[in-house]
Amino acid sequence: MTEFARHAYKIFEEATKAYHVTDHVDARIPNPYTEGTIEHTLFQKNVIDVVQWHLEDIVRDPAIDPAEALEIKRRIDRSNQERTDMVEQLDSYFLEKFSAVKLLPDATLNTESPAWALDRLSILAVKIFHMEVETLRADASEAHRAKCAAKLAVLLEQRTDLTTAIGQLLDDMEAGRKMMKVYRQMKMYNDPSTNPVLYANK
Repeated sequence: MTEFARHAYKIFEEATKAYHVTDHVDARIPNPYTEGTIEHTLFQKNVIDVVQWHLEDIVRDPAIDPAEALEIKRRIDRSNQERTDMVEQLDSYFLEKFSAVKLLPDATLNTESPAWALDRLSILAVKIFHMEVETLRADASEAHRAKCAAKLAVLLEQRTDLTTAIGQLLDDMEAGRKMMKVYRQMKMYNDPSTNPVLYANK
């Protein structure tokens, strides 16, 4: 299933490029895929990641107004929740896909689910895009461009390795060699009933 991972990466790359048509965190980025499809979810997942990438850039402006910085930090927090929700949506897809698979007697667990591996691949697509931009900056020094080119080479190797590993994981799950097991999020700081700062102020 390496082809699935490559297909997912192409969608992540497509979404990253779509964001940079306007290059604005508040711009609407149309999803070209039919709602309810895995492609639609993958595209939307990367949109969340690329917007958050730029929010992280903005909030590090040393001249930013503190009130604006706080609002952006809270927006990033909401974005992280959306990102986690989207990962769980992807894992639900894989749970359904592999629901009829009979596990082999020696089937093993993996350290992360397919969706969390795809999460890393999505963020990697954003990182590769921006590192490539750095290698082409006319206003940067040759040393800077060379340094970024070396980093880009590593990121591209990581892309190959990660897509291969995701494909192998999906193959193993399809064959019953790996268990498809998911632990749903149990974040406490977003929950008014488990965050002591929030429930102390009720």
